[in-house]
Amino acid sequence: MVERRVNVGWAEGLHARPASIFVRAASAAGVPVTIARAGGDPVNAASMLAVLSLGAKGGEEVVLASSAEDTTQAEAALDRLAKLVAEGLEELPETV
Repeated sequence: MVERRVNVGWAEGLHARPASIFVRAASAAGVPVTIARAGGDPVNAASMLAVLSLGAKGGEEVVLASSAEDTTQAEAALDRLAKLVAEGLEELPETV
């Protein structure tokens, strides 16, 4: 399993628009990805309802993980998602 720990860069946390941006990126990642609040249970990162249910706030640490067999692809996907979350990007980068 590959993991990335990152602090949420969106001031409002993973709510509404930021969650939508993140879920679209996770869905396009090409590998299964989960997200969890630090110490919490992981949820499917490609599910809008699941991501919203986390209630992750701005600045809070979250854990992104993938158990994909292709660890190189999983590493790359998690790097892109971690950057998106940490920087609180308002649009999907072209590389996602």
